[in-house]
Amino acid sequence: MRFTELAYPIFERSIADYHVKDDVDAPMVNPYGEGQIEHDLYVKNWIDTVQWHLEDLIRDPEIDPVEALALKRRIDRSNQDRTDLVERIDSWFWTRYRDVEVKADATINTESPAWAVDRLSILALKIYHMKEQVEREDASEEHKEKCQKKLDVLLEQRKDLSTAIDQLIVDIEAGRKFMKVYKQMKMYNDESMNPILYNKRG
Repeated sequence: MRFTELAYPIFERSIADYHVKDDVDAPMVNPYGEGQIEHDLYVKNWIDTVQWHLEDLIRDPEIDPVEALALKRRIDRSNQDRTDLVERIDSWFWTRYRDVEVKADATINTESPAWAVDRLSILALKIYHMKEQVEREDASEEHKEKCQKKLDVLLEQRKDLSTAIDQLIVDIEAGRKFMKVYKQMKMYNDESMNPILYNKRG
């Protein structure tokens, strides 16, 4: 089985599970056991799905400024959680293929497998919500037609991205590509690197 054939249905399940309650505060109930890559893929998409709806909420033009700031801080935490999950999934890939004999002419990809999978997770959300627009009973036919055209493009993107991810993994397995796990060096959350934070301590 290709990796995207494993991952994409998990993303779809996470999205469907979230929309049972459609509540950013609903608890996640992961159907997969810890220690499995399926578990991490489900968590990854759940984070993305909750953040998608947080981004909707913060765009309310009548939102209370205090509530908006709280949402912005929550989105920041969510972004950090998302990054941590991507790095964990990349570590899984690296461990899985660390003993592969890398060919002398092997090249490195512009992005790691997990960051490509991150894009696939977001794409699953775009497809779900664009399909929702196509099926809206209160929307005009013009709106539905425009959204159907966009949905067609998103579905083509899914096919292309899935093919690219699976080919990258095949190339890593064969030693034609190699990967490294780079930890994200975000500075704005670090009290020792963000001048707004470290100057407050002085």
